Amino acid sequence: MLKKRFFKTKEEAEVTFEYAHPDAQEVSLVAEFNEWQPVEMRYSKKDQTFRTKLRLPKDSEFHFRYLINDEQWDNDHKADAYVANGFGSDNSVVSTFAS
Repeated sequence: MLKKRFFKTKEEAEVTFEYAHPDAQEVSLVAEFNEWQPVEMRYSKKDQTFRTKLRLPKDSEFHFRYLINDEQWDNDHKADAYVANGFGSDNSVVSTFAS
């Protein structure tokens, strides 16, 4: 799930990426905005969700996926959009256009 917060005085948006998976020991966010380098997501026992918060440029769209246990790929099932990738599956898309 994606949560977004926009700032009136900044050209960036704060995006919280949240992901829950029953078999996940670790989850990483892998995205084009950081050259597809994995960003480890923190686990919250309270709601059993992995989460990370990042600031991204406004008025942009970025492809991303989640990497579970360093072996399984998954999308955000509440992403803003989905785009086919070169591996026979889809990438999730996060949009930072203010609504």
